[in-house]
Amino acid sequence: MLKLKHYFKKFWIPILFCIGLLFLQSQTELALPDYMSDIVSVGIQAGGFDSAVSDVLSEDTYNHLLVLMDNKDQETFEKSYKLVKANDVDEDILDKFSKADGQNLYLLKDVNDKDMDKLEKILVKPMLLITSIDTMDPNSKEYQERFGNLPAGMSPYDVLAMLPKEQRAEMFTEIDNQMEAMGESTLKIAAGNGVKAEYTRLGRDVDQVQNDYILATGIKMLVIALAGTVCAIACGFLASKIGSGISRLLRGDVFKKVESFSNEEFNKFSTASLITRTTNDITQVQMVVIMFIRIVCFAPMMGIGALIKAFQNTPSMTWIIGLVLVIIFVLIGVTFAIVMPKFKVVQSLIDRLNLTMRENLSGMLVIRAFGNEEHSEKRFEKANFDLTKVNLFVNRTMVSMMPIMMFIFNVVSLLIVYYGAKQIDLGNIAIGQMMAFMQYAMQIIMSFLMIAMIAIMLPRASVAAERIYEVLSMEPKIVDPKVAKSFNNDKRGLVEFKDVTFKYPGAHEAVLENISFTAKPGQTTAFIGSTGSGKSTLINLIPRFYEVSEGSIMVDGVDIRDVKQHDLRDKIGLVPQKGLLFSGTIRSNLTYGSPDATDEQLEEVIKVAQAKEFIDHKEEHLDSKISQGGTNVSGGQKQRLAIARAIAKNPEIFIFDDSFSALDFKTDAMLRQELNKMIKKTKNTVLIVGQRIASIMSADQIIVLDEGRIVGKGKHDELMKDCKVYQEIAYSQLSKEELGHE
Repeated sequence: MLKLKHYFKKFWIPILFCIGLLFLQSQTELALPDYMSDIVSVGIQAGGFDSAVSDVLSEDTYNHLLVLMDNKDQETFEKSYKLVKANDVDEDILDKFSKADGQNLYLLKDVNDKDMDKLEKILVKPMLLITSIDTMDPNSKEYQERFGNLPAGMSPYDVLAMLPKEQRAEMFTEIDNQMEAMGESTLKIAAGNGVKAEYTRLGRDVDQVQNDYILATGIKMLVIALAGTVCAIACGFLASKIGSGISRLLRGDVFKKVESFSNEEFNKFSTASLITRTTNDITQVQMVVIMFIRIVCFAPMMGIGALIKAFQNTPSMTWIIGLVLVIIFVLIGVTFAIVMPKFKVVQSLIDRLNLTMRENLSGMLVIRAFGNEEHSEKRFEKANFDLTKVNLFVNRTMVSMMPIMMFIFNVVSLLIVYYGAKQIDLGNIAIGQMMAFMQYAMQIIMSFLMIAMIAIMLPRASVAAERIYEVLSMEPKIVDPKVAKSFNNDKRGLVEFKDVTFKYPGAHEAVLENISFTAKPGQTTAFIGSTGSGKSTLINLIPRFYEVSEGSIMVDGVDIRDVKQHDLRDKIGLVPQKGLLFSGTIRSNLTYGSPDATDEQLEEVIKVAQAKEFIDHKEEHLDSKISQGGTNVSGGQKQRLAIARAIAKNPEIFIFDDSFSALDFKTDAMLRQELNKMIKKTKNTVLIVGQRIASIMSADQIIVLDEGRIVGKGKHDELMKDCKVYQEIAYSQLSKEELGHE
């Protein structure tokens, strides 16, 4: 994947934006368990009172709290509250606290967060003691032991105020020890209940306070969840755009690279493999890019964030998560060891399946003709079965991780509940904290599960990326020169071979040796020879489909290696052995090389190519549909349309590579007659590879090839006298009378 990293650089802005959205999404999801904990612990257990600090205190409660503090705490406490006389109490306060009318009140001042935390610590113990004393039955044994029979008009607080400092300090030390055993969570709830009791004494509707707290916290949760959903949707949209954009660039570059390949590079990749690399492999990369952005960036944020939150809220239980992570890492490691070697096998099996399918479809007529449908079905079934077998193994291994992870989570949940119940009983944590810890544990497990899933997908995508990179990094052997030359217009259409020798890459023997000839404008040069003599190879050297091994080829007086390939091929109208038509219409095929051709020009072209008769018989004429590969027209019609396409281009050089083989003799003769008329008028250079003597007899120059060498050169009559190979070919096809010789 790293080899394709420069494709990611083009999308760095949306990628960064996605990471920002993922961070916001992770923060929203990490915040929800805390709010849920607050609803349970504060909203339900503590009645909506989450602090030991009361906004309003009656004068009696204020004085009682002072009794239960040391001098230092008293000073801080007094600075935090202000006395408001009964006549000066605000109407809003009286509306909320119905029993406060006629009382002096102490109201909390505006204090900063630091002072608020300090005040919270100071008030926890006094508020808890007040709640305990006020709820104690005066006739109970505990009350009698602590305060005895108090005189009329004397309260326990008066007794505490009269105690000597040493005795009071001793009593407070005992109370502190008892409070430490209660646990921090229980203390907070109890202190909150002290504030609740004070509000009740002042006539505040505490049920409304509880409902308001739960409603406000619930609304915050909904807003946070909505924000997280918006971030997730926006990130998903951007990730899809990025993945699609990268795959689009990859497909475009792969296609452009393949277009630049010479036949030598094509021989290194099968057509099926190139199709797989352009489709399946790039799709694999696209999917992993999307998953990488959505998961690999998101999962660590969630996992690490949840781990920090769990440690901050419930440090006594984090050992459970540590144990789970060890088990998960072992599980992921085992899965990797099993699955990773199989991914390369999967991609190669997809290549084989595509190859088998392509051969069966393209060779369907041959398969039927030989009655080998059963053999083809078995061949395809084997390729299909092998791929299915490996895919099933990989998918089953990957899918098994989810139930295993869920089993681990359920076991962890039981462990959290079991151990958490003990911590709740000790007062170290609240029920809400245990529930939040369980959610954090789930988030951590799911984060590592997501990382595991993407890590399993990554090797397959890495294999796919490597296969794509093989195509992109392939350097074509035939390239344009750094400084291209211009063609010599004085030698327009002139083609010269000068001692050309050609060997296929990796071959020891030459296919063509010492080939020298000149093809002049306005003349027809024909090539003939036995099968394998090198005729088509020689023709393929002119447009630089292959590069000459020795010697040089000159077009318009310039070596073809010194000009741009596009400029060279723009001068050539090629009709290959197999006339290939593209899906579309007759018009779109004829104008493939000349988009601006008019209907009048096209009519002239199809007349020369002897295609007018069958085109006129079609209902839509030039707009008649052509299926893929031209399968809805006959072989002869396909060849005539391919010839017409080359003629419509009006090139300097025509190359016909055995392009008349599917034509009957009458059509062949008429086509050559019209072609000769056109050539005399336009002065084109014509190169024809032929197997039939009748197709090339009238050529201005005939070159006879045998085993890659020129064994004869001249006109028909000259070769019939001097060239034995030509004579053998001629007499094998025509009689002496037809050849014009006794």
